[in-house]
Amino acid sequence: MTKKAFQDYYPEDLSHCHGCGRLNEEGLQIKSYWDGEESVCIYTPKHYHTAIPGYVYGGLIASLIDCHSTGTAAAAKYKEENRAMDTLPPLRFVTASLHVDYLLPTPLGVPLEIRGKVKMIKGRRVVVESRLLAEGKICAQGEVVAVQMPENMRPGELKK
Repeated sequence: MTKKAFQDYYPEDLSHCHGCGRLNEEGLQIKSYWDGEESVCIYTPKHYHTAIPGYVYGGLIASLIDCHSTGTAAAAKYKEENRAMDTLPPLRFVTASLHVDYLLPTPLGVPLEIRGKVKMIKGRRVVVESRLLAEGKICAQGEVVAVQMPENMRPGELKK
């Protein structure tokens, strides 16, 4: 695994996402890395991420799959372009589609492992399949269609 997470390369103006923004003090601040051909993120839910006592709520699971997958999309696109993640212009991806299947109840109080695999890169679109594991069991799986964020979406560039 690399030492610097994908999300650590996001420009400051694009680092405020609740799930993956390193500058969002109240957010999840997930960190994703390459592990061979897959991407990996380890996240331990807090006690307040509960659905019913002892289990993680589904919205957190969807957020983890979503943000890990968009980070994986960015890293994969840099790789495809044979560029380092700190080169300009920055590549940032947003979610066009998120589909999550909940397979098993996800226990609270244990580290969750999210593993992503790039299914397709086509132009500005990247499809990532991710699975969320707890204690070695796949509890959820998802697919994210991520699209490269247009320049006019960047803060200060938004058109009214």
